[in-house]
Amino acid sequence: MARVTITGAGLTRGSGFWAVARLLALLVIAVLAGQPLLAQEERRALLQEGMSHYGMPGHLEMPSARALPDGTFAFTITPGSHDVWRSSMVFQITPRLTGAFRYSYVSRYFGDGQSLYDRSFDLRYQLLQEDPHGWRPALAVGLQDFGGTGIFGAEYLVATKGFGPVTASAGIGWGRLGSYNSFSNPFGLLADGFRPRPESQGIADTGKVSFDRFFRGDAALFLAADWQVNDRLSLSLEYSSDAMRDEAERIGFEHKTPINLGLDYRLGDRGRLGMAVLYGSALVLNYQMALDPARPSAPSGYEAGPPAVMPGLSRAAAASWGSATTAPEADVRAALAAQGVALEGLHIEGTTAHIAITNTLWPAVAQSWGRTARVLSAHLPAGVTTFRIRSHLRDMPMREITLTRADLEELEYAPDGAWQAWVRADIRDASALPDQRGPREEPFSWRLLPYIEPGFFDPDSPLRLDLGAELTAEWTPMRGLWVSGGLRQKLVGNLDEATRLSDSILPHVRSDASLYAKQSGPSLRWLTAEYFTRPGENLYARASLGLLEQMYGGLSAEVLWAPPDRPYALGLEVNYVAQRDYDGFGFLDYRTTTGHVSGSYDLGRGYQAQLDIGRYLAGDWGATATMTRRFGNGFEVGAFFTLTDVSFDDFGEGAFDKGITISMPLTWILGEPGQTRAGTTIRPIQRDGGARLSLRNRLYELTRDERDAARGQRWGRFWR
Repeated sequence: MARVTITGAGLTRGSGFWAVARLLALLVIAVLAGQPLLAQEERRALLQEGMSHYGMPGHLEMPSARALPDGTFAFTITPGSHDVWRSSMVFQITPRLTGAFRYSYVSRYFGDGQSLYDRSFDLRYQLLQEDPHGWRPALAVGLQDFGGTGIFGAEYLVATKGFGPVTASAGIGWGRLGSYNSFSNPFGLLADGFRPRPESQGIADTGKVSFDRFFRGDAALFLAADWQVNDRLSLSLEYSSDAMRDEAERIGFEHKTPINLGLDYRLGDRGRLGMAVLYGSALVLNYQMALDPARPSAPSGYEAGPPAVMPGLSRAAAASWGSATTAPEADVRAALAAQGVALEGLHIEGTTAHIAITNTLWPAVAQSWGRTARVLSAHLPAGVTTFRIRSHLRDMPMREITLTRADLEELEYAPDGAWQAWVRADIRDASALPDQRGPREEPFSWRLLPYIEPGFFDPDSPLRLDLGAELTAEWTPMRGLWVSGGLRQKLVGNLDEATRLSDSILPHVRSDASLYAKQSGPSLRWLTAEYFTRPGENLYARASLGLLEQMYGGLSAEVLWAPPDRPYALGLEVNYVAQRDYDGFGFLDYRTTTGHVSGSYDLGRGYQAQLDIGRYLAGDWGATATMTRRFGNGFEVGAFFTLTDVSFDDFGEGAFDKGITISMPLTWILGEPGQTRAGTTIRPIQRDGGARLSLRNRLYELTRDERDAARGQRWGRFWR
C-alpha cells in the first residue's frame, strides 16, 4: 500500500491538510502515550531548540546550527495559507547528526491542476559545538530534500550563537536557499564546476541522490534570530534567502518581502505552537512535539516487586517431600508462573539444582533470571547451594547461568548488586548441555486481539487504515516444532479503496500489494510449521514451511552464527517461494528463489550496522545496508537502503528501496511488563526492486535479547 505516484489526483485545501494531519497523528500517538513529565533541566534541553517549518532545528523557514538532545524524536506539522502543508518526523541520530523525513502537500502544483504529495529526507551534521561561555558559535552543514523530488532541495552552511535570551543564526545557502538576492558561488573560486547548478528534473529525480547539484550554483545569505521573552513565549525574525520561485510560478504565491515574523508558545513539557507571517503574504501555523525514546512512560515499570531471597527450606520441610532429591515441581512451577517464567524441568544433584525455564513475560532477559533465582532460593532446601538456570527460546537451549545461594544473599541489597551478580555468574552456551526438560505443558495456545493495518502514501489518500480482529494460534507437537497461523477479519477500513495499478516493468512481487486488501472475507495471513534447533555452540537454525506471509508461501531455511562475546554475527538465509493468490487461497504462477548472506556488527552505544547481500524477490541481485539504534529500554529506530542491479529507471519512481523503521516494546507505552512489540516501516514508496520476504522469527532479532543479556546488557533489572 506504500506504492505511490507523485502525480496523484488533486485534493482540496481542507482534505490536503487533514491527510497530512492524519499521517502525523498515526506516527505520534503510539510513541507519545503516557509520556512522563520531565525534570526542569531536561525540559529546557528539549524545548530550547525550536524546529523550522521544514522540521529540522531552526527558526521559521531558515535552519540553525544547533542540534536536539541526543536520541530525541520530534514531530512537526505546518499548515499554511499559501496552499503548502508540511509534516516532519525528526530524529537526533547522534549528538551531532540530525535526520528528518518530511511529507508535504502543495495544492495545484501541476499544470493540469493536480496537487503534489512530496516525500523528502534531510540530513545535517554539526561541525562545531557552541561554546556557551565564549564566542565560538555552533557550525553545521546540511542537505535539504536530497533524496526526494528535489523540489525543496537546498544545501547550507550555518552558524548559530546564543546571546542571553537571543539566539542568532547566519548562513549561506544554495539551491532553494540560494534563490533570493543571490550572488556567484564562492566555491567557484576553487573550481568552475561549482558555478552552474544542473536543473532539477522534478518527478523524474524522485529518490535519486543528486550529488552533481550539491553546493553548486548561485548562493545567497540568510539571517535569523529568536528572542526568548519568557519560559513560554519566543519571537522570531528572519531574512530568508528563499525566493519561493516554484510556488510563485505554479500556484501564484506572492513573494512580497524576504522578512518573516513569527511567535512561538510552549505548551506543557513537550509541545510548541507557533504562528508566522511569511514573505508578507502567507499566514502559517506550526505545531511541534518532542520526546525522548530513552524515557518510557514508566521507567521502572508497573510490575509487582519480586519475591525476597530466602535461606531455603528447613531440613524438616525438605524431608516432608519423601525424597531429598525430588523437588516439589508443582510448587516451583506455580511460583515461577506467578513471576512470568515457565518451568520446563527441575532436577537436583547433591547441592546443585538444574532448572530449565522459558521467559514468557520479561523484555529484559536478566530480569527473568533474577526472579527465577529468587524463587529457587525460597522453594529449595537450604542445602541446595548452587542454581544452574537453563533458559530456552522457541525450545532452543540458549544460556546456562550458574548462581550461588551465597552470592544471592550477599548481593541482594548491595549498591552495585546487579553488576556484581553479572560478574560472578557463570554464563555459558547451553547448546551442548544435557536436556533437563520434561514433557511440555499446554502444547496449544491461542489468542484473539484487535489489529490495525495502515497504508501510507497512496496519492489518492495519503493514509489508509483497516481495523479488525486477528485470531492467532500455536501448537507444539514436539520440542522445537511450532505450528502456527494467523487469521484476520477486517471490520472497518479503506485499504480496499486503492485503485492505482502497478506500472512496474519488473515482476510484480510487491507493487500489487493493494490487490490483497480487496478481499472482503477472512484473510489467512500465515500458516507455517517452523523448526528451531541449535546445531552447535553459537549456532542457531530455523526451517519454515507453509504460507510464510500474506503474499508468499514456500520453504525458508536459515542459519546464524552469533557468539555473544563478539560484536559481530553472520547469517545465511535461503527461500524458495511462490506468490499467493489475491484471495489468500492458492498460488499464482510466479516462483522464485531468494536468499541473503548477512553480517551484523555492534558498534556500541546501541548502534548496530547490518549488511545483507543476495538475491531479491524480483530476481535482482544486490545489497541492503541498515543502521539501527536501540535504546536501553528496547525502543529501536533504524534506516535502510537497498541497491541492486535494477537500474534507477527500471525501478521506477523512488529510484531504489529505502525507508525508516520504528519498533518499540508495548511496555514502553503501557509500563506493564510484556514481550509484545509494535512497529512500522515507513517507505516513501514500495516498488518491486530490492523487495524481500516479510518473515516472522528471523534468528538474529529473535535471539538478540538472550545474547545481549549474556554479555551484561540490561542487567540493571536482575534484582527487579
